[in-house]
Amino acid sequence: MKIKTLHDLFHDELCDVYDAETRLTEALPKMAKAATDTELKRGFEKHLEETKRQIERLRRVHDICGLEIRSVTCEAMKGLVEEGDEYIKNVTDKQVLDAALITAAQKVEHYEIAAYGSLCALADCLGYEDAAELLSETLDEEKRTDEILTEIAESNVNQNALKEAA
Repeated sequence: MKIKTLHDLFHDELCDVYDAETRLTEALPKMAKAATDTELKRGFEKHLEETKRQIERLRRVHDICGLEIRSVTCEAMKGLVEEGDEYIKNVTDKQVLDAALITAAQKVEHYEIAAYGSLCALADCLGYEDAAELLSETLDEEKRTDEILTEIAESNVNQNALKEAA
């Protein structure tokens, strides 16, 4: 699709993040299965449920704005998921793998924070107040997930990985 207007950009970005979230629903179960830290495993499982709700919220945003969900590939999320898969395949120490999974997950969260921040700004500019509110709700969840991942890393995962290397 050619992007000619700010509205076109908003629609394209909305479809892109829809694909990103859908890809994440496929990646999170793999990450949860690979994690050995109980808190991390639970965090991935919780985020999977949250991501499913975010997808529903994106459907509502499309409806509110009178937009059709188009099939696009979020190349950024595709790459980030592949990085996580590489960690799962190549990191041999389980404690180091937990730290690597947090690294991969935080890259995803930072991408999503940027995407939803931009979508909020575009929705505001285009006058989609209800859509902006829904997108802002997801943005807040993504920020909180990033904070939780940092807490898990700092509370025990990174230290456990460091001990294994010693």
